[in-house]
Amino acid sequence: MNANLRDLFLSTFFAVVLGIVASASLLLFLGKNPIAAYTLLATSIIRDSYTIADIFVKATPLILTGLAFALPFKASLFNIGAQGQFYIGALAASAVSLALGERLPGLPGILLVIVAAMVAGGLWGAFIGWVKAKFNSNEFLISMMSTYVALAVMNYFLRTALMEAKHEYPQTDTFAPRLWLPTIFEGTRLHAGFILAVLFALFTWVLLYRTDLGYRIRVVGHNPTAARLSGIEASRIYISTFFLAGALAALAGVTETNGVQHMLVQGFNPTLGAEGIGIAILANANPIGIIFAAILFGALKVGGNVMGQMSGIPASIIEIMEGFVMIFVILSYFVRNFLATRRAKRVLQKSLAV
Repeated sequence: MNANLRDLFLSTFFAVVLGIVASASLLLFLGKNPIAAYTLLATSIIRDSYTIADIFVKATPLILTGLAFALPFKASLFNIGAQGQFYIGALAASAVSLALGERLPGLPGILLVIVAAMVAGGLWGAFIGWVKAKFNSNEFLISMMSTYVALAVMNYFLRTALMEAKHEYPQTDTFAPRLWLPTIFEGTRLHAGFILAVLFALFTWVLLYRTDLGYRIRVVGHNPTAARLSGIEASRIYISTFFLAGALAALAGVTETNGVQHMLVQGFNPTLGAEGIGIAILANANPIGIIFAAILFGALKVGGNVMGQMSGIPASIIEIMEGFVMIFVILSYFVRNFLATRRAKRVLQKSLAV
C-alpha cells in the first residue's frame, strides 16, 4: 500500500476513535457509563430492519451535500453554501410537485421534479462561481451568505404561494403520492433516493478522475496560474464546478421532500450542509469515501436517537461526537503533512548521498 494512502487510512481511523473517546469523557460528566452507552448505541442500530434502513435514509442527503463540498474542494474552492442550495432544490421540487399534482404518470413526473430542482440548485451555485470568476470574490463568504438568502426565499414562499390550503402552518400541502420517490423495501422509509445518491457519488468520481473536465478541475485546484498558462480558463471551471455542486445539493432537497416528508416544511434539516462538509473532510473529499462516511454519520444519528429514548442520554451527544471526530480529522491533516514531508526529506537525503 502507498505510504500516503496508509497514513490517510490510519489517521482517519484514529481520528474516529479519539472522537469517540473524547465524547465518552462527556458521558462521565453526565454520570453515565460510556461503555454501556456505546453498547446500547451499537445494538440499537441493528435492532430491526426499519432501524437499519433508516441509517441509509439519513445517509442519503449527507452523501449529496458531502459531494457538493468535495467537488469544488478539488478545485481549491470552498462551497459553504450547500445548505442554501439544498433549500433551493427542495423549494423547486416542491413547487413543481404541487404544480404537477396528478397530471403526469409517476416516473416522468419524478424525473421532471428532479431535473427542475437540480437546475435551480445548479444556477444558484453557479452564481457563486460567476461572482468568483468575475470579481475574484471570496467564494467562502459568498456561498455562506447565500444560504441565508435561500432560507429567506424558501420561508417567503412557504408563507405565501406555497402555503398549505388552510393557511395555518408554514408548510406545503402533501404531494401527490405518484410523485413520491419509490420505497425500496416495504415496511421501511428507505427510498430510491439512496440509490440515486450512490450513483451520483460514482458519477462524481468518474467525472473527477476519468474525464477532461475533472482533470481541469484538479489542475486548477493544484495551481491556477499553471492552469491558465496551459490554456485552462479557471473562470469557466469556477462556474461549472459550482453549478454541479449546487445541483448535487439540490438533489438532496428532492430526496427529503419527495422521499421522506412528502411536503416542504419551514426550517427542516438546518445542519445538513455543515454535516456534509464534515463528511467530505472525513472522506478526504473522495466521492467513494463520502458514501461510507455518510453511512457512518447516518448510523450515529439513528443510534443516537434510539439511545436518547432508551437511556436518557441527550441525543445531542452524537453531534458532539461528530464535532470531536471532525476536529481530530483536521488535526490529522497536519500529522500526515509532517509524515509526508519527513518521508520526502529522507528520499532526498538518500539521493544526495548516492
